[in-house]
Amino acid sequence: MSSTTTDTIASTDADLIEQVVDTRRYPLADPDGAAWQRAVAAIRAELGMAGCSVLRDFVRPERQPLLREQGASVADAAYYDEVTVNVYNTAPDAALPAGHPARLSMRRGNAFVARDCIPDPFIIHRLYTSGLFQRFLAACLDVPRIHPLADPLAGLCLNIVQPGKEHPWHFDTNEFSVSLLTQQAEAGGVFEYCPGIRSARAENLDDVKAVLTGEGEGFIRRLTLRPGDLQLFRGRFSLHRVSPVLGNRSRHTAILSYSERSDVVGRAERTRQLFGRLTAAHRATDTARGDALLD
Repeated sequence: MSSTTTDTIASTDADLIEQVVDTRRYPLADPDGAAWQRAVAAIRAELGMAGCSVLRDFVRPERQPLLREQGASVADAAYYDEVTVNVYNTAPDAALPAGHPARLSMRRGNAFVARDCIPDPFIIHRLYTSGLFQRFLAACLDVPRIHPLADPLAGLCLNIVQPGKEHPWHFDTNEFSVSLLTQQAEAGGVFEYCPGIRSARAENLDDVKAVLTGEGEGFIRRLTLRPGDLQLFRGRFSLHRVSPVLGNRSRHTAILSYSERSDVVGRAERTRQLFGRLTAAHRATDTARGDALLD
């Protein structure tokens, strides 16, 4: 690793936030202040209307080169396994009717660096475990508290989309996700999403199929994210993808996974798909979903 990658950031939580986060716009250490209240209210409003909120330049511009370099330094640890999937990441089921969206296949070409390959001193790891950061996120999501996953692989990971590849249409297994772009593609790699296209009570299969077959343009919104942008997203009910990456540079995104419940570990089958391996924690746990959706 270069000296830039290993630059020291102060060890206390408050100093970490002050050095890394644009605290003028996002005053994480001052929950009683007017600026905190304005930021939280704006983010809640965006999540309520569109299921998505982007906190531009959440990471200070002067820290963004270190953010990028740290992610790039572990990119080779990603698990690459280009596979054919459906929108629900479920096994093929010939019993489903011919027009069911689960019978439409796509190629998933993105890769993941697992948490146990991301050093603790890295910015994304420090943010993930920060109590001040978690308190701010919980307020933005309007929940009493959030917990880091107990999952040693998926709690924090780096999503890598190489040139010519894409992260195809899918739904998240968590109701909300938090992500931080660390390296932008030269072109392409646009985040596309369909807010609230399904609910906990209804799959809305016709609308999902329309998007997958190119007939649902009216459902799709697009975001061009930049390094340092923090994204809060309700991906359980919003179909989304990263469009094909173009040019010569991969797109890197840190995914910081939390839950309102403590001690959550991912399902073994999905974990093996994404990381190519399991740990003892996955073999001992089968976390239940909070709804009965396909996935």
